[in-house]
Amino acid sequence: MQVFVEVATAGSFSAAADKLDMSRTMVTRYVGALEQWLGSRLLQRTTRSVTLTDAGEHCLRRSQQMLALMEDVEDETKGSDGTLRGQLRITCSVSFAYAQMAAAVVHFLQLHPHLKIDLNASEGALNLVEARIDLAIRISAEPDPALIGRVLAPCTSVLVASPAYLANQGVPCSPADLAGHRCLTYANFGKSAWLFSRGAEQVQVKVSSHFSANEATALLRAALAGGGLALQPTYLANPHLADGNLLRVLPDWTLPPLSIYALYTSRRHLSPAVRALLDFLAKRFAETPWQLAPAALSE
Repeated sequence: MQVFVEVATAGSFSAAADKLDMSRTMVTRYVGALEQWLGSRLLQRTTRSVTLTDAGEHCLRRSQQMLALMEDVEDETKGSDGTLRGQLRITCSVSFAYAQMAAAVVHFLQLHPHLKIDLNASEGALNLVEARIDLAIRISAEPDPALIGRVLAPCTSVLVASPAYLANQGVPCSPADLAGHRCLTYANFGKSAWLFSRGAEQVQVKVSSHFSANEATALLRAALAGGGLALQPTYLANPHLADGNLLRVLPDWTLPPLSIYALYTSRRHLSPAVRALLDFLAKRFAETPWQLAPAALSE
């Protein structure tokens, strides 16, 4: 069932074989044995793709449920001595993995050396059930209501640019001035309009994007290279604001607040390892300077 789920999720026998560290021939044999046992064809195979049959759709859901139950039983029996064991699958954005999660995972595993963690750094919103993800770390104003959410920290964003860019192009004094500047934007949201607040005042400005990307660290590198103005989360921007490689623009104006959420599918089947990771991240991120340092605010 585990092999079948990996093939169905990846849509490829070869990809499943690589992930499971098995030969493609052995993966084919495992799926064939499951089909023979059930008496139904589970997968439609062509030279280019692998898709689920109706029977395969039903089998996939049940297999995922049984594998999750197996992991729960293993956690409960093996963890009777208080030691956390098994494997956790977590996902977050590429920028957050780079800036925060990679180091957090290393420190968590130092506390629980019998655990294994698979981190999927991706900009796409994965289906947690289909991808067998135990915990998703996502930055949002309104997370998926179908998932259980726990706020780990605020996510403040700021408008930044390099000193060289501002020296050449001038420093904007108001949101309206952005119309005459080169702006670096996110491809997935806020590409043509940015919203700023100052007290009760709100201003939405249209920006001209000459360079967009779907990932925050790409825009960060572009801003550092003098490419223009970029909206950046403080978890990425703070080190560069502190060393002067970036300067904050329009410091009297704020951007819409977001939160860093830990999301999971169900409270009922939350394993001790996931609970431990949740508590660890909540404590760690509560102590992280997500807001701008006073010195950076004065730039």
